Amino acid sequence: MRHTTSRILVTGSADGLGRAAAHSLLSAGYEVVVHARNPERATGLDPLLERGAGIVVGDFTDRDAVRRIATELNGAKPLDAVIHNAGVWSGPAVMPVNIIAPYLLTALLRGPRRLVYLSSGSHFDGHPYPSLAGIDWRGGHAGSYADSKLFVTALAAAVARLRPGVLSNAVDPGWVPTRMGGPHAPDDLELGHRTQEWLATSEDSQALTTGGYWYHRRLQPPHRAVHDQAFQDRLLHALADETGVAI
Repeated sequence: MRHTTSRILVTGSADGLGRAAAHSLLSAGYEVVVHARNPERATGLDPLLERGAGIVVGDFTDRDAVRRIATELNGAKPLDAVIHNAGVWSGPAVMPVNIIAPYLLTALLRGPRRLVYLSSGSHFDGHPYPSLAGIDWRGGHAGSYADSKLFVTALAAAVARLRPGVLSNAVDPGWVPTRMGGPHAPDDLELGHRTQEWLATSEDSQALTTGGYWYHRRLQPPHRAVHDQAFQDRLLHALADETGVAI
């Protein structure tokens, strides 16, 4: 499969890895759509907007906002790729932001042929529950970050299986010194955003593969549950039941 990528959505791009990826992609000549949680956060993206970036604004803890963003994007020039970068470390927003929002965007957005989901090494500590019926998808209490990252990594693999015309991959950016990672994080901030850009745009043969779990442009074996089709199906059914939208 070979696709010419030109228009890319980067969620959670007000700071950190998302902002770095958006800046780098703009510098390389791609059309970029950035995303901010609210208008206050959006003002910080003015330097990227002045360079030609588009923008969508909406809180990913609000499912209606995610749906509105999808409708807005579907009514504009088609997207070629989405980097699902938005994420939170703790608190009640973990499940809504880290798995519900990327699931809804994946189900609702038309056209993207490359999908990149931000995972984490923490996904190895997630639990592939026999039943997902008890998961608090709405964030009524603090969810498990590790579980959310296992779920989104399995989502990437499931999309790769179910959509053979789409390149769907997960990326561990490493523990990098962002607002989430903290100033003393040991990994390389520059390397932290390069792999997702590469997967979203490159014509390299490795970047044209699907279903992978990547760390610094190297394929890694993920949690054993990620490629377990039965677990993927349980996850997709639970998410479809929860959101009313099926992939």
